[in-house]
Amino acid sequence: MKGIIKVFDPSLKKNKTAAELFESAADLPLICPHTHVDPRLFANPEAGFSNPAFLFVTPDHYVVRMLISQGIRFEQLGIFPVNEKECTGDPREIWQLFCEHFSLFDGTPSGLWIRNALSMVFDISDKPNGENADDLYDRIISALQEPDFSPRHLFERFNIEVLCTTDSARDSLEAHDRIKASGWTGQIRPTFRPDALIQIGRPGWIDDMDKLSQVSGVSIAHFSDYLEALSLRREVFKAKGAVAIDLGVETPYTCQLSAEEAEVLFQKGLRGKLSHDEARQFGGLMIYEMARMSLEDGLVMQLHAGSYRNHHSYIYETYGPDHGFDIPVQVEWTRNLKPLLDSFGMDQRLRLILFTLDESGYSRELAPLAGSYPAIRLGPPWWFHDSPEGMLRYFDAVVETAGFNNLVGFNDDTRAFLSIPARHDLWRQMSALWLAKLVRRGQISMNTARMRMVDLAYNLAKQGYRL
Repeated sequence: MKGIIKVFDPSLKKNKTAAELFESAADLPLICPHTHVDPRLFANPEAGFSNPAFLFVTPDHYVVRMLISQGIRFEQLGIFPVNEKECTGDPREIWQLFCEHFSLFDGTPSGLWIRNALSMVFDISDKPNGENADDLYDRIISALQEPDFSPRHLFERFNIEVLCTTDSARDSLEAHDRIKASGWTGQIRPTFRPDALIQIGRPGWIDDMDKLSQVSGVSIAHFSDYLEALSLRREVFKAKGAVAIDLGVETPYTCQLSAEEAEVLFQKGLRGKLSHDEARQFGGLMIYEMARMSLEDGLVMQLHAGSYRNHHSYIYETYGPDHGFDIPVQVEWTRNLKPLLDSFGMDQRLRLILFTLDESGYSRELAPLAGSYPAIRLGPPWWFHDSPEGMLRYFDAVVETAGFNNLVGFNDDTRAFLSIPARHDLWRQMSALWLAKLVRRGQISMNTARMRMVDLAYNLAKQGYRL
């Protein structure tokens, strides 16, 4: 793809095999089964992006966390306390600050993605800095006024076959309805995200039960009502094109409880009287219940584990969530998933895709689990490991035990729409480099490598998400 920065030099003799493998998949459409792109971008044919600061800086927690780590304040980035709803930052000043500090992203995937997006989308090859910030800002603003830079046009230009958003379980999905009603042929699908409704004991959970009751039409007084409301919402999402649910947890602990035990915990939750251990037990039950529902309705279940969310209490309470303070923790899978897998792990109707921030678990637990249970597939390197070396470590850790067919290829898991082609391109480059290593060793033939290259770039994602 024009403008993409290559991680390896395809002209070098030692990279000839990798370059050939990369080119064999370079023109395949992009399958994006898990993103956090706002569907409202595509709901209005005339919708566009506002300015470079709000496109590249403020909403990107990769960018925000790095800048904050060097002493820059949230307010300087246009992020204000949650009770100061009317405050907005000057986008040109935010962009200037970002460019002045762009060298912080040297050697990081964020730096690579941003430079690729600037080059590919805006034909800007210059590395941002304090001196060229104004010029880059003006060039980007000028381009954003053109019809060819609308989200719908870029969706087609990026050769995206399907893009799945991530939507609250309480979402009306009005934006998705507007996309469909417009007659536009781009495939934008919702994904059911029930986290807020499952985290019993969380501040606001009781209010969320009222909202769930309103949107589902179910009066929620008992645990059975709660399950019915969640099931009905899943049906709505599926009817509007959803193929998956997405559940983020700190630990993948699962358990099975009797109806009586579940009811006791649920009533305590409604009264705000649940202990920490009881909340953990309820969370384990709900991961189990989400798997049971997925077995019944066919929605693929994504389980992301290993992130201690909102690690700094003051930042969370003052500025809100998703501002760079989600920190990886160690994860145990084998014992935690056993109750769920005892019940559903051998049933091929369930598709459970596992993601982790604790990459030490890939070879120790996740690859052996995926290599045994028909229900399990492994998601690609997630978040901090969505990087060149992270991808190569991933392949080394999982393929020898899980093989290729227990993987789901790549998904970009991003809010930054413009970074999607660069992220997929990086995955394809690293896939080509790793497969070329197997060819050089004689572990696989070149024909097999070509086939697996297409799998990693395209087929496995479609198969894994049943698209």
